[in-house]
Amino acid sequence: MPENKSIQFRSSSIKIPPFVPIHHHRHQHHHHHRRPLPLFADLHLSISSILNNSKHSLTQFISSSINKFQPSTQKPPKPSNPYHSKKPPLLCSASLALTRVDEEGGEVTQSSKSHSVSRHDDERVLISEVLVRNKDGEELERKDLEAEAIAALKTCRPNSALTTREVQEDVHRIIGSGYFSSCMPVAVDTRDGIRLVFQVEPNQDFQGLVCEGANVLPTKFVEDKFRDGYGKIVNIRQLDHVINSINGWYMERGLFGLVSGIEILSGGIIRLQVSEAEVNNISVRFLRRTGEPTTGKTRPETILRQLNTKKGQVYSMLQAKRDVDTLLAMGIMEDVSIVPQPAGDSGKVDLTINAVERVSGGISAGGGISSGITSGPLAGLIGSCALYHRNLFGRNQKINLSLERGQIDSIFRINYTDPWIEGDDKRTSRTIMVQNSRTPGTLVHGNQPNNTNLTIGRITAGIEYSRPFRPKWSGTAGLIFQRAGARDEKGNPMIRDYHSSPLTASGNIHDDMVLAKLETVYTGSSDPSSSMLVVNMEQGLPVWSEWLVFNRVTCRARKGLAIGPASLNLSLSGGHVVGNFPPHEAFPIGGTNSVRGYEEGAIGSGRSYAVGCGEISFPLVGPVEGAMFADYGTDLGSGPTVPGDPAGARLKPGSGYGYGVGMRVASPLGPLRLEYAFNDQGTGRFHFGVGQRN
Repeated sequence: MPENKSIQFRSSSIKIPPFVPIHHHRHQHHHHHRRPLPLFADLHLSISSILNNSKHSLTQFISSSINKFQPSTQKPPKPSNPYHSKKPPLLCSASLALTRVDEEGGEVTQSSKSHSVSRHDDERVLISEVLVRNKDGEELERKDLEAEAIAALKTCRPNSALTTREVQEDVHRIIGSGYFSSCMPVAVDTRDGIRLVFQVEPNQDFQGLVCEGANVLPTKFVEDKFRDGYGKIVNIRQLDHVINSINGWYMERGLFGLVSGIEILSGGIIRLQVSEAEVNNISVRFLRRTGEPTTGKTRPETILRQLNTKKGQVYSMLQAKRDVDTLLAMGIMEDVSIVPQPAGDSGKVDLTINAVERVSGGISAGGGISSGITSGPLAGLIGSCALYHRNLFGRNQKINLSLERGQIDSIFRINYTDPWIEGDDKRTSRTIMVQNSRTPGTLVHGNQPNNTNLTIGRITAGIEYSRPFRPKWSGTAGLIFQRAGARDEKGNPMIRDYHSSPLTASGNIHDDMVLAKLETVYTGSSDPSSSMLVVNMEQGLPVWSEWLVFNRVTCRARKGLAIGPASLNLSLSGGHVVGNFPPHEAFPIGGTNSVRGYEEGAIGSGRSYAVGCGEISFPLVGPVEGAMFADYGTDLGSGPTVPGDPAGARLKPGSGYGYGVGMRVASPLGPLRLEYAFNDQGTGRFHFGVGQRN
């Protein structure tokens, strides 16, 4: 949030001119003396004790908020509002006294038998008339203020017998209206009886605002809160609401800040003070799982650079929660918590990051299913093993050597990733990859004689750079070399398939290409209404005369809509290729992640394609969900434009749809999907998948 320099706040408290208590005089036969009524001796009220020391108040506020904050496991609570715990309005009343004077203004002696005022609250005095006057005893210039004061009275009415406690309560009601800075009840003895006069001092008209200490509070927000009061008399009650609104603005954003002082200056100028707790120092402490301190393998600067919370910023609990999520997303921490503590009496916050590291390196093994194999119950199963280190040199750099092996598939990959290049301030990552793979060619060149398998071998090496450039948006640019060719079951190179369709674009036993890659990704939240958009472009570069030159663009979009307990998910994908490209790189249509009800690639393979899907999922029991879906895919008539027309040679329809039902089971690998679908030719088929549909 940008710093706001156009508002300034200063530390102070409401200041009301001191009021001299009016003493009650009592004349005795043998002597004369004056003393204040005990009932009114301690009726001076002020909020100075609440807001008179901004640093001390802010330190207490930080401490109370920290006690409720656990950023590693809980959603950060909103900071407590000091005005809500025991809400004292910003009201101040003068000392009270009840004095009896004659109509000429001279003091008179009250008889202890007739109109004396008792020091006890339960003794009553008959009041003949009740008036509201200014502090000089004259009529108020503004009759609306007089009406406000009279309307605030509850028990003080003409021809009523009142106790001093009841008078005291009505004085507080007048002050509680918010329009007056002082109120003093005076009893005047007249021919008609005792007249009760409330001498009030109205607040000033609001003419301006002076502020200090607000670095993140928007100017417009403060101006909007005070705009309606310009030129009007200051109402302390409304001012209290404004202060609560300002404090609420900080609470909604998880910021450590509050209004800690207010002063009404001469000329109707209101001066506010906002105290905001800035981050002082940030340190990292490594812990064992048992909570004992230990020496960490990760460099502290590697952790600190991940934080959006920086020294000198106003501390935000919501931002701290996001920082915890960021640190956990590094993949090298088992648990992270950010613990704020007051930095002495400075009104600032010291942060300690408690980090429990994961094991950095190891060996893993697993399994999966290849979507490119359609024959045999176990033909698609693959096994995998990997040797990895996720925190090289303590810089969160990762290296991974993996091998995946199936009945037909095999992939050997060396992958090195630096999630944040040192010296870069844009969070740019770098990935270097070398891969040797063999995958089934049945998606495009299936139906070989005697069910023989044709495989596509690829040797790939490349480098990619990625970085976020807007919230929820990221981009990738890379350069990739690839050599690809087809082989039969014995490993012999092939140039044409059984239907005489070419298997390479160059006519050689392999195709060489260098691809420049650009990709943009938008990722919404993980709730049912989230959105996703991926746009990818690859351009073949003419490095050598025989190297392939083509342009391929693909796009995938997904949108979820919540419908009560159910959710509607819509997805659309498409692509197009221009230029000389290998036939096995054509877009296959049909299968588990395309149009269900068809085998993999059974609808067609084209230079262009479009696939749409609509799916409604609904909860069943625990982690199990049910689903109903419908898919449609087409090659947009581009099948014959693929070199050799492999789809036409296999009599693929080029378009088709499927529909069915399925179940989802949540798992650490993502949702496990079991589905049964019918295609438009009336054939049914089971599909099993792991994770979200592509």
